[in-house]
Amino acid sequence: MIETDGKLYIGRQWNLESGETEKEALFYDPDDLTTHGVVVGMTGSGKTGLCIDMLEEAALQGVPALMIDPKGDITNTLLHFPELLPEDFKPWINPDEARRDGKSVDEVAEKTADLWRNGLDSWGIQGDRIEALKKSAAFAIYTPGSDAGVPVSILASLEAPQIAWDENRELLREKIASTITAILGLIGITNIDPVSSREHVLLANIFETGWSSGKDLDLGELIMQIQSPPFDKVGFLATDAFFPEKDRFSLAAKLNNLVASPSFQSWIEGTPLDIQKLLFDEDGRPRHSVFYIAHLAEQERMFFVTLFFSAVETWMRMQSGTGSLRSLVYFDEIFGYLPPTSNPPSKEPMLRLLKQARAFGVGLLLATQNPVDVDYKALSNAGTWFIGRLATARDKERLLDGLAAASGDGPDRRTLSDAISSLGKRVFVVRNVHEKESVLFQTRWAMNYLAGPMTRIQIPALNELAGAGGGSEKAPAAASESPKVSSVGTGSAAAVEKKIERQDETALGTRTRPPVPKGIDELIIPPNLDPEEAVEKAGQGLPLGATSSGLLYRPQIFAQASVLYNARKYNIQHEKEMAFLVEEVNARGIIDWEDFEREPLDLRRLTGEPSGTVLYTTLDAPLADDALFKSAKNDLVGWIYRDLPLMIKANEALDVYVDPSVSAETFQKQIEKAADERLQLEEDKLEEVYKRKIEAVETKLKREERELEEDRADVQRRKQEEYTTYAETIFSFFSGRRRSLSSAMSKRGRRSKAQEDVDESIEEIASLQKDIEELKTVLAAEIDALEEKWMDIAEDVKDIPVAPYKKDIHIDFFGIAWLPYYIFNVDGRIYEVPAFAIDE
Repeated sequence: MIETDGKLYIGRQWNLESGETEKEALFYDPDDLTTHGVVVGMTGSGKTGLCIDMLEEAALQGVPALMIDPKGDITNTLLHFPELLPEDFKPWINPDEARRDGKSVDEVAEKTADLWRNGLDSWGIQGDRIEALKKSAAFAIYTPGSDAGVPVSILASLEAPQIAWDENRELLREKIASTITAILGLIGITNIDPVSSREHVLLANIFETGWSSGKDLDLGELIMQIQSPPFDKVGFLATDAFFPEKDRFSLAAKLNNLVASPSFQSWIEGTPLDIQKLLFDEDGRPRHSVFYIAHLAEQERMFFVTLFFSAVETWMRMQSGTGSLRSLVYFDEIFGYLPPTSNPPSKEPMLRLLKQARAFGVGLLLATQNPVDVDYKALSNAGTWFIGRLATARDKERLLDGLAAASGDGPDRRTLSDAISSLGKRVFVVRNVHEKESVLFQTRWAMNYLAGPMTRIQIPALNELAGAGGGSEKAPAAASESPKVSSVGTGSAAAVEKKIERQDETALGTRTRPPVPKGIDELIIPPNLDPEEAVEKAGQGLPLGATSSGLLYRPQIFAQASVLYNARKYNIQHEKEMAFLVEEVNARGIIDWEDFEREPLDLRRLTGEPSGTVLYTTLDAPLADDALFKSAKNDLVGWIYRDLPLMIKANEALDVYVDPSVSAETFQKQIEKAADERLQLEEDKLEEVYKRKIEAVETKLKREERELEEDRADVQRRKQEEYTTYAETIFSFFSGRRRSLSSAMSKRGRRSKAQEDVDESIEEIASLQKDIEELKTVLAAEIDALEEKWMDIAEDVKDIPVAPYKKDIHIDFFGIAWLPYYIFNVDGRIYEVPAFAIDE
């Protein structure tokens, strides 16, 4: 067993000249992670391997960990095989890759076991250390929004936190704001200002009324209180004046639709988001909890990540302070969650943890392969940076900027730049503020088997392997029996899938397309995916031998519009195309357009009739109602006018405005240029003022220096006169001639007066020189203040909504679109897979 003395064994130092590792192991103090760690590196740099190494070592040191896994890589932390037998690896070998290599699964498993055994042996790791890892913590994979792993209930996030309201008012209001922003984002209300959004303000008052009195909320209660708030006023306005009852019902209906959806039930069933229980089991044993979110849509990921970090923060505030690492929070890819120029719901709780978690012993380990898309001002709180191979020079320069802000003292920029440019796979530069020098090292071989990203269907088997359970799907017994095996491919995206028990495919529909109501436009959308691509994109594993037997067309309302935004005030004109594929119309015939926006189609290419075996489903209500289409079309125009403004990115103080087509990087450069120009003008004016002041003092200084020279010459002259007088007096004494001393004393007095003038000039010169230095110091301070001022102004970025004129909203198509699905018939069981992807 390797002796680590409480440290993390992460690799060996790397000799850049020889291209080899040194003999001595490299250890990392886990307590250094209380100041957080950042890992950056492009795909293939070994970033994930390094992070898994650190998670393994944390487990061996008894440190619990919470891990957010947006890609499926971190599920590999459950694959530890102390005996390193081929049969251990076999269930996790991809049979398709084995076939492509011309080998059997057994052959690849044996080769993999040898590879892992030899790799670990080369790093001094034996089976006993893997066994210790296996026993060190309780491992489990949680799947919010799914029961594939251990499901997670988010209802606990609405319960009143178990900390006093009065002593933690600011913290709890921040938690409320994050929670509400996440909930509203889930129902499509995004890019909101917590101060000006009436939805946000209403919900914040509901939460605060409940939580301040210790009352829990749940989604049902929240929906009821939206309709009947537990207060009569919001601010100085009556509740009905601030947010009319009709509009509140619309908001409640949107939230109710979400809650009523069968797919949402998995969000409110399962293990509560209780951080203490997710860090330690009933026996006090540390847990390593992986939160797999690869299956979630973007807004669902943001929803969960925001609630997760808010829950961690609340738990953290209930802990005592410590300087040791109490727990580790790992995020495998923070792209999109901590951006530099926008404020998604996740950003605020993450920022607070980066700034405050150190005092509570909570360490954040954050990884990304996109340095330019991460807020490095936020990450300046990180004390350790692990830097791997980067994709572009721009990535490297941005990282060096952030590293300089975060690290302070350390190697110069050129040294770090040269070191980063020469990195190979699994080689990293580590810059730790707790150490004097940066170190180059190669990561050690991971004890866990790095099988690559796991799909949701493999999670039950992973949890079963770790003894965690919790999944509803049966775990695969071996690779050959795994549901992911399919002759038509697999994928990881959420499937749009229907499974129907039928013996006769024609029962799905008719070969003749049903007529649409008179005056309604009709569009036949052809497949743009072949069967293999369709199955892969849907992420639906099918049994071996499944082949498509034709197409089934289903009708949906489809609308496409073009909108011209004329923002003359900001000198911006922007045209936007949008499309809507309506999957559901509620009982009152109302369409929530924001829920169904899709990428626009090239309508000119969608012509002609489908060929081959084609079936059509019936055209039922409300799609058979022509009055619905007329009303819905007018409603769409009204919704675009009211609720779909162009969000102009703006810095009003600098008079910089851009439309959404301008990248965040370009926008930032425009802001920086404008701020630099304003700063330069003010600096020039300031320098001119101080230049005149300094010149005036320098003029006095020169005059005083001339007077000093004159006074010194006068002193010398007076001394000479005095000596002459003394000599005459002494001569007269010896010669018998009497001579008065008054003349000599008079000359001595004049000499003393001249000396006083010299001393006075010296003092005045020193004073003037000091005045000049003080003026220069004040000038430098005022320039620093100006720079700080314009930096603050440059960061004052916001979105300004600009509504279009109704005359500039053009409906290019509004009617019925027939969407194609491939039909797969396997032993009488019918599978439908979408044959068309709008984003293709």
